[in-house]
Amino acid sequence: MNKRQKLTKKLAKRAKARENKKEIPNSGPAKQGYISKAERAKIAAAEQAENNTVEQPGNGAAENATAATCQSDAQ
Repeated sequence: MNKRQKLTKKLAKRAKARENKKEIPNSGPAKQGYISKAERAKIAAAEQAENNTVEQPGNGAAENATAATCQSDAQ
């Protein structure tokens, strides 16, 4: 009986592995492989730099509006 159980479990495990390898339509992109900590740091730094460049023009406009408000109050 033990041999039969082992064989059944092995076959079930292999069948499950085959099912997991199949691509399911409309399920979205496949999961990427492992990304190292250094790679994640590089990606985060690039995103942070991109966010900073996007925010700077917006901050400058806000500062100009604040300066204009202060000047009008001073008059």
